[in-house]
Amino acid sequence: MKLFQTILNTIPRPYLIKISYLVRPIIAFIFRGDTFTDPIDGNTFRKFLPYGYQQQRKNALSPSTLSLERHRLMWLFLKNDTNFFTSEKKIKILHIAPEQCFLKIFRKQKNLDYTTSDLESPIADVKADICDLPFDNDTFDVVFCNHVLEHIPNDTKAMKELYRVMKKGGFGIFQVPQNMSIAKTFEDDTITDPKERTKIFGQYDHVRVYGRDYFDKLRSVGFKVDEIDYTKKISEKEVLRFSLMKGEILPVCYKKEE
Repeated sequence: MKLFQTILNTIPRPYLIKISYLVRPIIAFIFRGDTFTDPIDGNTFRKFLPYGYQQQRKNALSPSTLSLERHRLMWLFLKNDTNFFTSEKKIKILHIAPEQCFLKIFRKQKNLDYTTSDLESPIADVKADICDLPFDNDTFDVVFCNHVLEHIPNDTKAMKELYRVMKKGGFGIFQVPQNMSIAKTFEDDTITDPKERTKIFGQYDHVRVYGRDYFDKLRSVGFKVDEIDYTKKISEKEVLRFSLMKGEILPVCYKKEE
């Protein structure tokens, strides 16, 4: 577990993404079994990999898709509670900082017009700053932006951009690492040491820890926000089988039709 922690904290994310494509098939073969299931691809394993920059979570990372608990939760919501995969109408998608576990599947979906964007990711279609997106107003039906905003100094500007490019009547999922035990989001830009940032913010490249006020911040830029504890809709057996994080809140954000 220490090895995974060291790798996460020393190798820049773009390089980790490239390396992961090489090692993923090997890891999936080594960990094959029947204790856990990745709902994204249906593969089963005797255990998942640990994951975490500061404190490692056991059975967090799927060996086949490299999905984490939050990705599997989002997948189940999209599959069971939306027409994301079944819509006969073409759905225009923007995916900020695209996750590998979704990339190939979403690109293959014939009902999706799928665009990815990121400033640094080697797998993104459009290189762009989330605070200055090169897309017209009201362009996308669905916008995904997961575990990105905690990296952005001006997160309010980023939220406004996400709102701007989303179509009226569209929705987005904007997951962040969130400490539900604190009411107000904490940030301090005087903390610059990477080890200290990891200790305080949970990761060396995070600039804040979001509290319960995160949802209200999204509402302040215009979104209607549903705070969905989706694990309550899933059986305890499936929560364990899919290795989900019990009680994790899924922030589903809507742009109201005027």
